[in-house]
This record gives sequence, C-alpha cells and structure tokens, in this order.
Amino acid sequence: MKDKFFSYIQNLQDSITNKLEEIDGKVKFHEDLWERPEGGGGRTRVIENGDVFEKGGVNISAVHGALPKSMQSYFGVEDADFYACGLSLVLHPKNPMVPTVHANWRYFEMYDKEGNIVDQWFGGGQDLTPYYLFDEDAIHFHTVCKAACDAHDPNFYSTYKKKCDDYFWNAHRNEARGIGGLFFDYCKATEGMDMQNWYNFVTEVGNSFLESYVPIVLKRKNLDYTSEQRDWQEIRRGRYVEFNLVHDKGTLFGLKTNGRIESILMSLPPHVQWRYDHQPESGSEEERLLNILKSPKDWV
Repeated sequence: MKDKFFSYIQNLQDSITNKLEEIDGKVKFHEDLWERPEGGGGRTRVIENGDVFEKGGVNISAVHGALPKSMQSYFGVEDADFYACGLSLVLHPKNPMVPTVHANWRYFEMYDKEGNIVDQWFGGGQDLTPYYLFDEDAIHFHTVCKAACDAHDPNFYSTYKKKCDDYFWNAHRNEARGIGGLFFDYCKATEGMDMQNWYNFVTEVGNSFLESYVPIVLKRKNLDYTSEQRDWQEIRRGRYVEFNLVHDKGTLFGLKTNGRIESILMSLPPHVQWRYDHQPESGSEEERLLNILKSPKDWV
C-alpha cells in the first residue's frame, strides 16, 4: 500500500503544480530534493512572487525510521518504527479576493521490531480560507468536497466537514481559521472499509482538489482591490500563522521527527500583519467574514 500511495502522490504533485503554473503565467515552481538523515526524504516545490500566487508550496515526502520518544508516548507505544508519506500544499494568492487554500493527503504505517505492521491509516483533507467571502465560492468548494465523499459513503461529508470545523479552530481566538472543507484522520480498516477502500476514498478527494479550487481562482484573480483590503488580508494571514504554529498536528509531527524545517514552514505567508486589537468597521464585509468564522456554517 505504501508504494502504491507514494506513486499516487508523486503523480498528483505533478498534475497540481503544472496546472498552477499555467494559471500564474509568470513564475514556475522551484524544486528542492532533500533527504532525512534518519531515513527517507522528499520533493519540495515552492512558487513565489507570481502574478497570481504570492507564495505557495506543493510538497511530497516519504520518511521512515525509529519513532521518536515524544511520538511513542503520543501513540502509546514503545520501540516502534514508522513510515509516513504524504502530499501537503498551501497556496497564498496575491489578490485578497482569492482565498488561501490548504490540503494534504497522507498514509502512515507503524511496525514492531520484527518489521511487522502493527498499525496503518490514511488521513487528509482540504480547506478554504477566504479574506473576502463570496458565498458562491464557498458553496462550490463544499459541493465538490461533498461529491467526492458521496461517491463512497453518504455520511462521510457531514462527518468530515464537522471534523474540519472542529480541527481548524483557533481556540485562543474563538474563531475558525477559514470556512472549512474536509478533515479525516486515523482512517483504519474496518468491516465495511478495508485499506483499499480508504485508498480509493482518499485518492478521490485528492483528485477533486483542482476542481474545488481552480474555478474560484480564475473567477477572482483579476478583481480590483484597495490597499485597505490588502491590509485586511495580511491581518487575517496572521491568524493563519497562529493556527499553524500553535495548533497544527502536522507541523508538530514534522518538528518532532526531525523533518525538514524549510518544507514544514513553507505554509507561512510572506507578508503578515499583527495589529493591536484591530476591529473591522461595523456592517462591513470584513465584519461579515468574522461573524461567519465565529459560528461555522453549512454551505451545502
């Protein structure tokens, strides 16, 4: 399974970066191959200072070795080895009318000292973080997410949409990071879903990514915006940074398994603001966005 999924994410990385380069039209992804001393490595691709994408990364990795002590206590095991592979992407567009997007799809195996698999699971998801909220964009994104879920189980969308709302929650701000999407983790074999079924589901979601995001980018990338709207985008990006550094489990896992720092922190936007006690104008589009983020909404 691990070889099959790693081959899939290699191909998916190619298809996503090719499409994003086509949309931007100005810059290409810079590719960086790296190795992890303890085992494995990855292929990082970063785009910067484009006409559409101010910064973004579409990264794949496959790492393995002894599970660090800190992670052994987290998983409740001793002297285990692990293998983890996945694709992780974050895109920060230049135009504040275009939302930031994040997605990842991953696979994990854990072994005893004889090399036997003692646990395995899939995880992943995709979520949207707008700075100016266009309802039709939110509906489109969630509709594509729901269609990918419905192809496998009619309960998946509602379950994983709620998990996404719960996970991407800045508890210290009491607000969502964005308008959600899907989040699933520890997807293990059960009587109704073996690992091949989970592979089929996760790859269906991965294959739906461009359909969920590209039409939004094409619709909004040439809209006019003011310097004040750009300021708001950078202030909201600050909330994005706070979530990734304070709450995100993927960032924590990478840092505690001696992951490549540049690849882990490529999710951070290049221009960010933190203004003391900044409050949007009453009745503004900025205030409307905050009100939505205080109470996650069902879009479909």
